[in-house]
Amino acid sequence: MADAKVIPFDDDRSRSGAGRRRGLLPGGGRVQAPASAAPAPVSALPGGQVPEGAAEAAGAPSRDEGAGPVSGWDRRIAGGLAFLRRRLTGDYDVDEFGYDKELTDQVLMSMLRPLADTYFRVEVKGIENIPSDGGALIVANHSGTLPLDGLMLQVAVHDNHPAERHLRLLAADLVFMLPVVNELARKAGHTLACAEDAERLLQAGEVVGVMPEGFKGIGKPFGERYKLQRFGRGGFVSTALRAGVPIVPCSIVGAEEIYPMIGNSKTLARVLGVPYFPVTPTFPWLGPLGMLPLPTKWTIQFGEPIPTDGYPPEAAEDPMLMFNLTDQVREQIQHTLYKLLVQRRSVFF
Repeated sequence: MADAKVIPFDDDRSRSGAGRRRGLLPGGGRVQAPASAAPAPVSALPGGQVPEGAAEAAGAPSRDEGAGPVSGWDRRIAGGLAFLRRRLTGDYDVDEFGYDKELTDQVLMSMLRPLADTYFRVEVKGIENIPSDGGALIVANHSGTLPLDGLMLQVAVHDNHPAERHLRLLAADLVFMLPVVNELARKAGHTLACAEDAERLLQAGEVVGVMPEGFKGIGKPFGERYKLQRFGRGGFVSTALRAGVPIVPCSIVGAEEIYPMIGNSKTLARVLGVPYFPVTPTFPWLGPLGMLPLPTKWTIQFGEPIPTDGYPPEAAEDPMLMFNLTDQVREQIQHTLYKLLVQRRSVFF
């Protein structure tokens, strides 16, 4: 949901404070038990019968006595009421990072999907380059003044991958210092951009997303659009090597033009404690209306994965290898950006 800072992987910080919360989380929910601790499925009774109420609990259509099948609207209303009851009573699961899968799938994705499908008309290419299972690290360019590209990337992976995989984005400290945004980011699966958390997620078989340009990419002037900034010191490569997962380069076209940044009020940025204060053709001149993004046409392309499982364990400490792989990922993303720009007919079509 946000941008990863100049990826602080190399700082090797632990997630105290802004990072990790265990047990019952504020706002309700319980930490999800490991898969091995999950209750066993209900077994069929002798004769092929199913215990009373089990079919309804599993989501199967039910019949009232003397009535026909329950309609689709009835099921939706019943499901919505059950969802609200679980939210109010705290009877739902979150993982150790605060990720709430049910809320993400049923609410957050539903809110973001019209923006991706109708407003930005996101076209996704190369989704087959993301593995169907196991960990993978998606490395993407970052732009757009506000981090909408991270959210659209999350929707693109979930809605287009055959396995409906969930993208766990690494976010900057600033995200976890903002009220409301902090809670929503955690529940959507975002976590602090540090080596410890990234490696834990990758080793658990998650798809993790990182945008190494950080604030340098998202806050760059419009005149430097689609020119990649520095990719940090290669911390994301080191993390992928330690976890033995492939690196999937990702190029996003369309985000650069949603808020054309023609100026930066550094004084206001210092007062507000933010990396930059953007000035666009519409903001702040039109007030809140100026915060409406332009309806550009987006393309998100996932490139050929770069395997890392063939390297020895000590490779993660080799600075020359870090530099070479980081440069390879950056060049692949930049080349694809230029290719997509040449193919694009218009910013808006």
